[in-house]
Amino acid sequence: MTALKPLIAGNWKMVGLPDDLGRFAEAMRAWGGTSRGDLLICPPATLIGAAVQAFNGLGIAVGGQDCHAKASGAHTGDIAAPMIAAAGGAFVIVGHSERRADHAETDAQVRAKAEAALAAGLTPIICIGEQLQQRQAGETLAVVEASLRASLPEGDLARLVIAYEPVWAIGTGLTANADQIAEVHAHLRQVLTSIHASGAQVKLLYGGSVKPGNAVEILSVADVNGVLVGGASLIAADFQAIAMACPA
Repeated sequence: MTALKPLIAGNWKMVGLPDDLGRFAEAMRAWGGTSRGDLLICPPATLIGAAVQAFNGLGIAVGGQDCHAKASGAHTGDIAAPMIAAAGGAFVIVGHSERRADHAETDAQVRAKAEAALAAGLTPIICIGEQLQQRQAGETLAVVEASLRASLPEGDLARLVIAYEPVWAIGTGLTANADQIAEVHAHLRQVLTSIHASGAQVKLLYGGSVKPGNAVEILSVADVNGVLVGGASLIAADFQAIAMACPA
């Protein structure tokens, strides 16, 4: 199988104003380094269009952090996948643990959002992960497999990205060790290829307190095809360091 080009994706969450975007873009434009991976920033929805313009010529794709399952309608405060695409976005995160926790999103809802993203021409990044008590109980593989299967759209999987984010490692400073990441990613790959031959083409990202100090180790783990970065993606120097950690 041809090696999958790593994806270094930044999730800015509910952080970022136009000045922050301007400073970040300026630092990226002045950056003299290169990355062996593709770069992506998912800013707040208010900045998607501005980010597309700010990153013009920098090789940085832009995405949304969530989308509604419907293409339009009476859903005050929500954003539809076609709106993200019309603003110039190419990706959208769906099923992040913070959405699942804060808004009680189910796997079925995540699947519907992923289907909406595909229909709008976006690449969905489907997030899955286990709680600390589930890991401690030895349930990790069963939990992530069940969530993966229930969150996947039917058919060809090649246009999907999956992000494994252990919930206990998001924003806590804790990170799964290399062996834990390798075990989960190998299992996810096996599940994906058992569902559809195109499962071999799905990029598997790891997310959970990814920083410059651990990026090299994480990105060297088998079946890790990139990372989903939270807080560190807001700091241009940190994002650059992580981008440069992609293996040869």
